[in-house]
Amino acid sequence: MVASSRDPAARVAGLSLWSGPVEPRPITGGITNTNFLVEDGAERFFVRVGADIPVHGVMRFNELAAARAAEAAGISPAVVHAEPGVLVIRFVEGRSLTEADLREPAMLERAVPLVRRCHREITRYLRGPVLMFWVFHILRSYAGVLRDAASPRVPLLADLLERAERLERAVGPIEVVFGHNDLLPANFLDDGERLWLIDWDYAGFNSPFFDLGGLSSNSQLAPEAEELLLGLYFGRAPTGDDRRALAAMKAASLLRESLWSMVSEIHSGIDFDFDAYTAENLARFERAWAAFLPFERN
Repeated sequence: MVASSRDPAARVAGLSLWSGPVEPRPITGGITNTNFLVEDGAERFFVRVGADIPVHGVMRFNELAAARAAEAAGISPAVVHAEPGVLVIRFVEGRSLTEADLREPAMLERAVPLVRRCHREITRYLRGPVLMFWVFHILRSYAGVLRDAASPRVPLLADLLERAERLERAVGPIEVVFGHNDLLPANFLDDGERLWLIDWDYAGFNSPFFDLGGLSSNSQLAPEAEELLLGLYFGRAPTGDDRRALAAMKAASLLRESLWSMVSEIHSGIDFDFDAYTAENLARFERAWAAFLPFERN
């Protein structure tokens, strides 16, 4: 996937908002977009270059609407410029969180209220059409993309989709909130005083349990940490239904990441070892599936 026919760095350097010549510096680590840090005078900016990615459901009008609403809600840094294929936000001086950070109870006590604010407050500021992110639809869509491309992963799909159907039944009726839907630890930034949420590529209406399950799976939370997670989010002791929905969405989150990686194996132009990423997430999914099964039987 190529964001532009031009060199991305040259495109960033040529944006009209800069006060003078700039030298974009690549930021490594992203596996969806091409990212840069730009210093313009005394100010610093994060620049994302990336076109729509239909196979992943990434539509930049949706990302921009979510980013602007998250800024208005005080959850995400300010959007200072946007044009097709480019998003510029104010750079946050701080550090990205790690899995180990989010396994600390004190950090969960900071992160979970921010996730709840995302779910409850962003809708006050959303404007125009936005997407819904229903992971089970996305899994079925990914399967179609893989079959159309004759992916070598096709033999895995029948079993994985049958298990996805069982997870969807276990989730049951949902409350609809506006979710971030990609709660990797690195999408939390700590500036020393507060946390920020960034990267709204996959934002959309969803069940709150998808973000909670994603936060748990991406940080490999232990069962006692999941109890704290649920208690912090709901402000009460977790119920059996809470635990079942979390277990189902945790597995679904990992299955989605696995199929996302399988699709990226054949469609992404990013220099990244997607084969290894697929294997890692399938292994995590199998562990989450085993943890879910007792809830399915109850």
